[in-house]
Amino acid sequence: MAVEDGVWIMRGLDWNDPYRIRTWQELVNWINEVGFLPLFSNGVEGFSVEEHVSPDYWWTGVKQEDPWEWREIIAASRQVAYGKFFDQKAGFISLEWLPYFVNYRRDGYDFDSRWEDGLASRREKIIMDMLTGRDDDGEMTFPDDQILSTELKKKAGFGKGGEKNYPGIMTGLQMQTYLTVADFHRRVNKRGEEYGMAVSVLLPPEALWGYETVTAAYTESPAASYERIIGRIREQFPGAGDAAVLKLIGRRPK
Repeated sequence: MAVEDGVWIMRGLDWNDPYRIRTWQELVNWINEVGFLPLFSNGVEGFSVEEHVSPDYWWTGVKQEDPWEWREIIAASRQVAYGKFFDQKAGFISLEWLPYFVNYRRDGYDFDSRWEDGLASRREKIIMDMLTGRDDDGEMTFPDDQILSTELKKKAGFGKGGEKNYPGIMTGLQMQTYLTVADFHRRVNKRGEEYGMAVSVLLPPEALWGYETVTAAYTESPAASYERIIGRIREQFPGAGDAAVLKLIGRRPK
């Protein structure tokens, strides 16, 4: 996605191009093949959903053909992870590669440990306390009901006269892989009718795929996981520049 003469231009493939991704399941299959994929075009040519779908069907609301709608279907399918994982922008990570992102981005810390070591902010703690708990055995627990992000904002005390920078906090927690988009729902009015744009539901990835799956790469160093991720991009997109890769993925942990 680029701006040309003040107009947003979507990149992509011709409708009849045999390499065009045509369905959300085809997209999931390709994400699993590549490993991880930003939603929109970026500094690495070819490394996005946008560049492999038709540019003509974004934001049409046609679920069968609109990649913006696909992201809702894919998030709800839980076949891959969806969230703001790349330079604070949206993208997908396969379940094979999610543990390596978790190990690298968390730098080996579960959120509780990060908080205890003074590495998490108070506002991050407020959000995570709304979405996680501990049972009598110390096991992580999660809300029984899904909370729309708009409602979470209110319940956590963000907004006018309260805590600030809710969007930034939520993006940061996704970038650190403590949260991922679990689903989308539309709000419901007093008559029980849905209205407006779909609103995300965010949960820790452990709530969707289990602690052991999500943290499977904790056995290696965060630096080793980082090198795996960078190596995968180099393998799939050998022309990628260092600066563009660094911008998308982040810096190597110490």
